[in-house]
Amino acid sequence: LFPLMDGLQYGRFLLGSEEAGANPLVVIVALLYSLYRSIPFSGFAAFFALNFLSGNPSLNRLVRFNMQQAIFLDIALFFPSLVIGLGTLIGGNIPGLNVPAVAGEVFSDVIFGTLLLTLAYCVVSSLFGKEPSSIPFVSDSVKDRMPTIDMFDDNGQFVPRESREDKDKDDKDKK
Repeated sequence: LFPLMDGLQYGRFLLGSEEAGANPLVVIVALLYSLYRSIPFSGFAAFFALNFLSGNPSLNRLVRFNMQQAIFLDIALFFPSLVIGLGTLIGGNIPGLNVPAVAGEVFSDVIFGTLLLTLAYCVVSSLFGKEPSSIPFVSDSVKDRMPTIDMFDDNGQFVPRESREDKDKDDKDKK
């Protein structure tokens, strides 16, 4: 829900239409969004809660992976906002450059559609018990942050990646 709540700004053209108001799912999402935004610093609190809980090894790895991936997806939503802001800034300062309003609507709709497809992929993968690890850039970053058993030595001490890679290389050389 975390990336969905922050990504609803891109769906304003799709969800704001008169036909969308008749959809009960849209009404439920609108209620959740109203509740989410009515709590001061709710996004900030959700970010830290998910970050803290995703580091708890007593939770299921799939749950922790999804928490961490939600954080990374939410961070990734910053970049379309940056593009829109820069486009508005640059476009407003160049005389004769007139970008039609429909271009902004299409851009927002594509971002929102991509977000919905990504979230649907994550939900379906998780329901089947599989790690949703095929999201470009995001999944690889999450995998790098997720603690695994091979990150620790026999004494339970954390081993940095470089040391693990050196050890793996030495093991391959011995074979």
